[in-house]
Amino acid sequence: MGPVAGNASVDVVDVIRDFLPVWALPWLQAIGVAIQILLIVLVAWGAKRLLRGVVKRLGTKHQMPMDFLMPLSTFGGWIIILAASLMVLERVGVSMTVLWTAVTGFTAVAAVAFFAAWSVLSNLFCAFLIFTSTPFRVGDVLEIMETGDKPGLKGRVVAVHLLYTTLLDMGGEETRGAYLQIPNSMFFQKGLRRWRSSPNLGALSPKTIESLDS
Repeated sequence: MGPVAGNASVDVVDVIRDFLPVWALPWLQAIGVAIQILLIVLVAWGAKRLLRGVVKRLGTKHQMPMDFLMPLSTFGGWIIILAASLMVLERVGVSMTVLWTAVTGFTAVAAVAFFAAWSVLSNLFCAFLIFTSTPFRVGDVLEIMETGDKPGLKGRVVAVHLLYTTLLDMGGEETRGAYLQIPNSMFFQKGLRRWRSSPNLGALSPKTIESLDS
């Protein structure tokens, strides 16, 4: 067991020594470690509950959908579990060098996976920006501006998802009424022309919006 873990165990042992029966004295070291592990688990459990509360309050304040909040809460929960697991392993005597090697190896693999899935992750991040900065809302009419005289995609926002935003096509007669699925990153790469909706239009269903546009 490392010096930090050993000192912490001695402190706990000194505190509980006078409260244990004689038969339990040979187990003082193990009892001290068990108490530390229990405290780590309780703190991690409380941190996860606090995280869920913060994420829920954030979603209520910014009106974020649950399909965006759930991955955020899950990712934060796994970070807490990972940190608690490392602390528990340290308390039971696993070398910090071994733990650090494992963490750095995992981080390297995660970095490679991050760059491999950059297009997907960029859309996830852009979805977060859409929900927080609200460049447009459900019910707004958007036109993605292209270069030159080429007409851009135009439609009414029906829904914002994690990877793409669904628009109800308002282009030519042939495509009018079709649904366009635009990657979220595109809204931050090109200019947008926006027509705001009325306050009540954003709450309408896609079928109702389609009937209004027809």
